Amino acid sequence: MGIFSRTRDIVAANITDLLDKAEDPAKMIRMIILEMEETLVEVRASAARTIADQKEMRRQITKLERLQDSWVEKAELALSKDRDDLAKAALYEKQKAADMAEQLRGEIEILDEALRSSEADIAKLQNRLREARARQNAVMTRMESAQNRSRLRELYSGPKMDEAMSRFDTLERHADLAEGHAEALGLGAPPKSLDEEIAELRNADKVDAELEALKASLARRSNGGEAKTQDK
Repeated sequence: MGIFSRTRDIVAANITDLLDKAEDPAKMIRMIILEMEETLVEVRASAARTIADQKEMRRQITKLERLQDSWVEKAELALSKDRDDLAKAALYEKQKAADMAEQLRGEIEILDEALRSSEADIAKLQNRLREARARQNAVMTRMESAQNRSRLRELYSGPKMDEAMSRFDTLERHADLAEGHAEALGLGAPPKSLDEEIAELRNADKVDAELEALKASLARRSNGGEAKTQDK
């Protein structure tokens, strides 16, 4: 069973109230839009049939008008032959055709009124359908936002976050153990003797002296190169 029973129900419906009362607003708005679309299709189909009926009636009226002209010609022919009885019969048939044409014109006027009503209903349905689709977008946006907030809350306070923090703690523990192992390797090492320390100082002096000699050699080479350039 549909939400609405006729076009008037759709036009008069309060979509906000329907959504507020629905357990599943997203499903409800989809149902509302679907029924509006189906009703719009039915109203347009009815209008199309009305237009087709009017066209058919106008063709019939045209035929009846030609028939009236034909009976008038026949009546004139009968009068020219002094056959008043035939002329009267012809005029009687002409009147029947005229009455039928007039009846069809009345029916066309009724259909015109129905068509105007259908046109107004279509406009109203289109407006309500646009409103419903706008509400659908709003509902979907709100639901998506709520779902995102729920996922974030689960991420911040749920078991997955606890599991991730536990992994961080484990990694930090591994790092602490590695550093402790490196520091432990230096524990208990014998202190350097006086001779070892003096030997290190001598080696350092040798390295410094060699460094200074290398610098002086490079300086002499550089000065020699500049002198040759000036001589040229």
